[in-house]
Amino acid sequence: MKKILSLCFLCLSLAASAQDSVNTEEKKEAPKQKFTRAVFNATKIINMQSTEIVNPGILQFMISHHFSHIWNKDGGKQNIAQFFGLNSGVAHTYLSFDYSPAKFMNAGVAMAGSSKYEGWLKFRILRQQTGKKNVPVTVGWYSMMNVNTAEDPDNEFSGNKFAFLNQLLISKKFNDKISVQLMPTWIHFNVVPYGINNSNEVFSMGLAAKYKATSKLNITVEYARQLNMYKNLITKSGTIMNYNPDLLSLGVEISTGTHLFQFYVGNTTDASAIDQLARNTSALKDGNIAFGFTINRSMNLKK
Repeated sequence: MKKILSLCFLCLSLAASAQDSVNTEEKKEAPKQKFTRAVFNATKIINMQSTEIVNPGILQFMISHHFSHIWNKDGGKQNIAQFFGLNSGVAHTYLSFDYSPAKFMNAGVAMAGSSKYEGWLKFRILRQQTGKKNVPVTVGWYSMMNVNTAEDPDNEFSGNKFAFLNQLLISKKFNDKISVQLMPTWIHFNVVPYGINNSNEVFSMGLAAKYKATSKLNITVEYARQLNMYKNLITKSGTIMNYNPDLLSLGVEISTGTHLFQFYVGNTTDASAIDQLARNTSALKDGNIAFGFTINRSMNLKK
């Protein structure tokens, strides 16, 4: 009897061991979820927002300068004297602070120059990932409010001082080198501009890309096309305004470990994305190229 019981116990032990081995193999074979990181290296690519959101508890400070045009066709020797726009005395500055209270959300405020202020929220809706669940792209949403506090006797009603920008951000990291992003944009002005076929709404479509040249150097490019409200706009004085619908920028990013420096050239001197995408007066065909840079610094407030 003891031999039979011993044999049964041995069989049960072997069966349990075999089952554990099967379970272990199944666990090993189960795909691990892997999230794509560093689609872009900053929350802004050049002028436009990226799908990146800094980690929770991080306060980020960014300062951007957009200088005057590198070369003015009627400037003559003054182009040299002004050191190609860097020493012209004209620099539109953008100072911003933003904070991430959660992994999926970013909130920020900014001084956008010319007595303008901005506040925004950015959400990450989907994140590119592989494994048991495959998501091919990262999707985000960016909503920003702009208020012009400058005194304007023709615009005394406070509600007319506001404008709003909304962007759907869709990015994809193809490999360690190349990332791209699509940016359909909707801008709303509380005041309807004067002109033919006027509207409160301005729409544009943007495309951006990053190429990782080295571990510390990236090359970036942005292009946006304004789709409406750039022809035959009329001011109250009767002046006809035609804005340039094409916005193109090329830049490089240099990481030092504690700071990220972004240097770029493009056909805008404006600091705010609303002015860049809806009221750009710099034309590529006229050689209206300007230099700019952004310094990015992050601080951990949870330490």
